[in-house]
Amino acid sequence: MKLFTSLRQLDAVDAPLHLALGVFDGVHLGHQAVIEVVVAGARDSGGLAGVVTFEPHPIQVLAPEKAPRRILASLEHKERLLADLGAAAVVVLPFDREFAERSADEFCGELFAVPGLRQISVGEDWKFGKNRGGDVALLRRWGAERGVEVVPVAPVMLQGERISSTRIRQALRDDNLAGAAAMLGRPYSVMGPVIRGDQLGRQIGIPTANIEVGREQLPPDGVYAVLADTGGSWQPGIANLGMRPTVSGSNRLLEVHLFEFDGDLYGRHVEVRFGRHVRGERKFSGLDELTAQIRRDIEAVRALFAGGTAMDI
Repeated sequence: MKLFTSLRQLDAVDAPLHLALGVFDGVHLGHQAVIEVVVAGARDSGGLAGVVTFEPHPIQVLAPEKAPRRILASLEHKERLLADLGAAAVVVLPFDREFAERSADEFCGELFAVPGLRQISVGEDWKFGKNRGGDVALLRRWGAERGVEVVPVAPVMLQGERISSTRIRQALRDDNLAGAAAMLGRPYSVMGPVIRGDQLGRQIGIPTANIEVGREQLPPDGVYAVLADTGGSWQPGIANLGMRPTVSGSNRLLEVHLFEFDGDLYGRHVEVRFGRHVRGERKFSGLDELTAQIRRDIEAVRALFAGGTAMDI
């Protein structure tokens, strides 16, 4: 995948360009519908499908006090999902106060100046520019003058309601991983760097990869069956999400013990898919009781994988 940080860098692309525009904060089924338009267009024209997105999320700049937790906290996670959908290029436009002051026509002027632009897709109610002054009608006026097709995409519905990041966050808060997965079009997962911990897992013979989380919307604390991508292969394991009250943890942490993997993951970004919620997090009387419970949890999750139900949610 090609990565860009400005629209002008697209001038170097020697192919018809098909661009999906949006924040795509969850890359859920509604977002995927927008992206599928340009992937199909690029395939038909022999061109390149790209995604234009913004970091950080505009609401984090314009109204940080109202900013919700994100579904995808890491840009690397978003880029991986976009590549899986067929995007060959991603333009990540830095969003700050100065960018927010640009009018919708200014943004269009730069966007439609890209030489190879052939097609744009957006959600039908997408707004952009200062005071949300731009919409599909404006994009279509610019496109009509320059021979660029603008495709508005209707919302994707599930059970009579529009799929949205708000609904997905609520499903995660409610421990409804099946509902979240249905709207995401994939198993719910998080992705973060593996950081060094207190090595407690190794001391008790159950080594874990400690994955930094906290900025994203997470499900309830507790023990889960998981699959973790260690670099091209998904490994089965068990994870504890939470504050680790027995050992006086101070930060929310995702600790993952992989059953069949023995390697060094420090510094790497690892994606973890959540499966069955085995139990909630609780405080034990001491390390011995905690260790005994962890071993029982491991046996239970291994049995779920053996029975083919570990990832059923």
